[in-house]
Amino acid sequence: MNELSVTLDLDEATLSKMRSFYVDSFEEGSNESILFSATSEEVRITVYKKSRNGLHKALFQGKKASYEASIWGVQAVKEDPKKPAARIEKATGDQIGSDEVGVGDFFGPVIVAAAYVSKTQLARLKELGVTDSKMMTDERIRELGPLLLEEFDCARFAISIEKYNEVTSKGHNLNAIKAVMHNKVLLRLHHRHPEAKVFQDQFALPKTYFSYLKEEPEVLADIVFATKGETKFPCVALASVLARYTFLEKMDELNDKYGLDFPFGAGENVDRFATSFLKKYGEEELRKIAKVHFANYKRLFA
Repeated sequence: MNELSVTLDLDEATLSKMRSFYVDSFEEGSNESILFSATSEEVRITVYKKSRNGLHKALFQGKKASYEASIWGVQAVKEDPKKPAARIEKATGDQIGSDEVGVGDFFGPVIVAAAYVSKTQLARLKELGVTDSKMMTDERIRELGPLLLEEFDCARFAISIEKYNEVTSKGHNLNAIKAVMHNKVLLRLHHRHPEAKVFQDQFALPKTYFSYLKEEPEVLADIVFATKGETKFPCVALASVLARYTFLEKMDELNDKYGLDFPFGAGENVDRFATSFLKKYGEEELRKIAKVHFANYKRLFA
């Protein structure tokens, strides 16, 4: 089969997911125009820095480039007949879903949440306007959070920054950490609602996801994976909102502790804030609240 090339534009949300998805083969850009590159089976992925339209551009090259690009919402240019179509289902019955936040934030913990939604609760979820948390304001999420925790069964897991830095320093990558966290919260709800179908916002290939869990005493295996799952499955949307609400609570605790207003993300404003924090509190204190494997941390000591 001839090599294919597929290009697509990326918004910031998709870019963030791709960084996590390809963490095992992730390489920082080698020149001023390339943001990062990665490989997946027989495909090379190159992501370029923002173009004139304000979006990043991704180039997929290889025999399965068309399929790989389709993971990120792009119609395949040429289908591979040996590759089955991705399984996307409409979740209308009792369901459990999981999602995470904090992976793209230099400051603050990583949070994974799982949520159970019964068939009879779907209308209530729609009535409350619950959707992908990235499409909701933090103010609205703060308003809804307590009510959602009261009305819906959920499980939440947070890994502290200090523990996160300890684990990553031992060579465990971000997706391996997330896999363990997702498995824990999904199992909790599965034990309480064994008949519910389970969905996950996909952040790694299923084969890779389960390889991360080989040392776990119990693994939930029957999962429907889908990228951008929070836009497809109500339970994953709810999980994304609950994870964001929990993350906001944790950031509020940081703000109260230091009397500061910690920024989200990992942009230039975060670099400026980190420089100021380092001068005032020192490196030891910074390591308690920041993910030290981020490029932001390295730039502070360059």
